[in-house]
Amino acid sequence: MSFIENRYTKLLGIEHPIVQEGMGPFRTPKLAAAVSNAGGLGTVSTPGFPFDLKAAAREFRDHIEECASLTDRPFAVNIPVGVDSNGDVLPFSDVYVEAAFEARRADPAIAERLTVMTTSAGFPGPYIQQIKDEGMIHQHKVGATRQAIKSAEAGVDVIIAAGFEMGGHAPSKEMHTFVLVPSITEAVDVPVLLTGGARDGRGLAAALSMGADGVAMGTRFIASTDNADWNPLYIDAILKSTEGQDIAFDGVYGPCRALKNDVTTSLSRHHPTESDEDPVERVRQKITLMKRAQTEGDTEGGIVLAGQVSSTIQDIITVAEFVPAMAQEAAEILSRLSSTTLVTPQGV
Repeated sequence: MSFIENRYTKLLGIEHPIVQEGMGPFRTPKLAAAVSNAGGLGTVSTPGFPFDLKAAAREFRDHIEECASLTDRPFAVNIPVGVDSNGDVLPFSDVYVEAAFEARRADPAIAERLTVMTTSAGFPGPYIQQIKDEGMIHQHKVGATRQAIKSAEAGVDVIIAAGFEMGGHAPSKEMHTFVLVPSITEAVDVPVLLTGGARDGRGLAAALSMGADGVAMGTRFIASTDNADWNPLYIDAILKSTEGQDIAFDGVYGPCRALKNDVTTSLSRHHPTESDEDPVERVRQKITLMKRAQTEGDTEGGIVLAGQVSSTIQDIITVAEFVPAMAQEAAEILSRLSSTTLVTPQGV
């Protein structure tokens, strides 16, 4: 049952305007399939910043194939397209984009399911026409209104408006959703999703009230029974977090938000200098620390990527129940508000 049907759900052919965010460099095919099966849009994440590009492409392709084997509904891939200090797109972006295209071309069943490509971390100019030519819907994540306008004018189909409170890589402009989303929805004509701070139907209703067409969430989906590929200690860290326990630090493409520990506190105080080791090696070290928390459960010696909403999450959800219930809650809130009688003060 579709509780909220709008131009976004119609464009993607999904039931509910609820998206599972890209959550790289972690494994997400099972989670992505669960979200898609529940009527939302699941997202397969990339494996990170690899040493061996061919091996990374194979791993990414395996994740896509696994997700496609677990759902017959639309799902997405999320691929960062950031640039280096010279303004050049990092080489693994090309590798991951082509791996997704090749998976679709090799298997019609995958092509029917993998219908959306989400880009993030930088302007996707080199990829916009390629994605269109492949017949995919293109979503792009931005952190500023100017970026949204530029992306929409260039041909992006959906804008994801990223607030600074989001987990993982956050926008360098440091704008929060309640400021950013209304500004972007006024400025572009394409569908807009809110990401950052949403966790239930109230957040979806708020996003729709601000002119957005849906929400994308990462942290809320970490604490779910369907997130079987992640170490349970990572999920425990989310459930035990409290207000003020998150921290922003210099990540791979810019600011990054995670739970506060000795590692992330140290990174937040570190300012790279010319005497530092190779910047590429620094990036790999950070991604290694991220994967350590996710795979080994080392939440003190690793990086636990998570948003500010972590402090409000106190239960583990089952995606099949949660997604439609969240959409229903949002629809009921909007219905209740629309039926509220407005009283005009006397003398006005």
